[in-house]
Amino acid sequence: MPNPAPSSARVIVFAFVTIFLDLVGFGLVFPLMPLYVKSMHGSAESVGWLFSLFAGAQFLATPWMASLSDRVGRRPVILVSLAGNAAAMILFALATETHALALLFFSRTVAGATSGNLAACQAAVADVTQGEARTNGMARIGAAIGLGLVLGPVMGSTLAQIAPWAPPLAAGLLACVDLVLAFFLMPETRHLRASTGAKGTSPSLGFWQVLSTRKVSLVLALYFLNFACLSLIQVGLALLVQARLGWGDRETGHVFGLIGLISFVVQGLLIGRLTRRVGSVRILVTGMATMGLGMAGLSLAMHVPAVITSIVLIAAGNAVCNPVLSSLASEAAGPERQGAVLGAAQSSGGLARIVSPVLGGILFARVAPGAPFVTGCAMAIVAMVVALRFTYERVDVA
Repeated sequence: MPNPAPSSARVIVFAFVTIFLDLVGFGLVFPLMPLYVKSMHGSAESVGWLFSLFAGAQFLATPWMASLSDRVGRRPVILVSLAGNAAAMILFALATETHALALLFFSRTVAGATSGNLAACQAAVADVTQGEARTNGMARIGAAIGLGLVLGPVMGSTLAQIAPWAPPLAAGLLACVDLVLAFFLMPETRHLRASTGAKGTSPSLGFWQVLSTRKVSLVLALYFLNFACLSLIQVGLALLVQARLGWGDRETGHVFGLIGLISFVVQGLLIGRLTRRVGSVRILVTGMATMGLGMAGLSLAMHVPAVITSIVLIAAGNAVCNPVLSSLASEAAGPERQGAVLGAAQSSGGLARIVSPVLGGILFARVAPGAPFVTGCAMAIVAMVVALRFTYERVDVA
């Protein structure tokens, strides 16, 4: 007897809760990672390699986990991902206590290798929504990310005053709570996709087929450029404000909390209205332009008002782009390969997070503190050109 279909509202709520708790845990530690590396006598280049190693493991594992979610279900993949994250955060806490840089690198590798959570939750939302409802559902996931990144960095910067191990240990405990909640509350939705009667090739063949379409190629290019810009911020911002303004973990946590707050407001309250009134292609172009302007400003900023203004522009631009890109990837996939295409999109972002952090660390250490953000501005300009291609391709992103 087939499983009863959960309502789309229920799936979206549970996906929101799962991603929210996951991102609170992530937000507890990621703004402080450059400072952790420096406290263990690592350089800016070491910071770049740390972020790149996480992304490399994620790049290799996420497509497989996403395709696995098409075969065995969204729920098992989400549970495995959360369990891996809990273990990684506990290793992170041990690394900070023992000042073992190698253990810190290993913990981030484990976290990257089990980070199929977001793509599986996006696929679950796509299973039960269509059209504008899907865009709004993806925006809710974006809002969960934004809200988690509001609370996480602020909580992390506060806990860091207790001890360096406190933020990662809290993140590990939070991942355990998320695991228990997902086990009891997260419904399975794969049978809804399967029940449509879609036939065709194996998941592996379908994955490569959808990658060969022009529509998906454009989406993946935008994912790459968007995440490349974001990675430069993650690597360079904490180091930049420490070098130019003398900020420590508390101020850095608050700045990343501001970024999360902007993402939450834009994706949770504004993106649906903007999509209807402005159109998705214009939103993409405007968002990339806004990010580019913020990157240019941050490369030159020497005082607090200029830094904050630049950060607001970057956060707002990124916030309007992310849900539109997720919806684009989902629409391009069709009902049979949601997990595979969303996984490919995350992998494209993962590839950017492999290359961009190393580049950012090298530019910061060997050229100038503002050099990574000049590069980010150039990437945003290229992304604007790619986004404009949707006008000529007549891609439906509503």
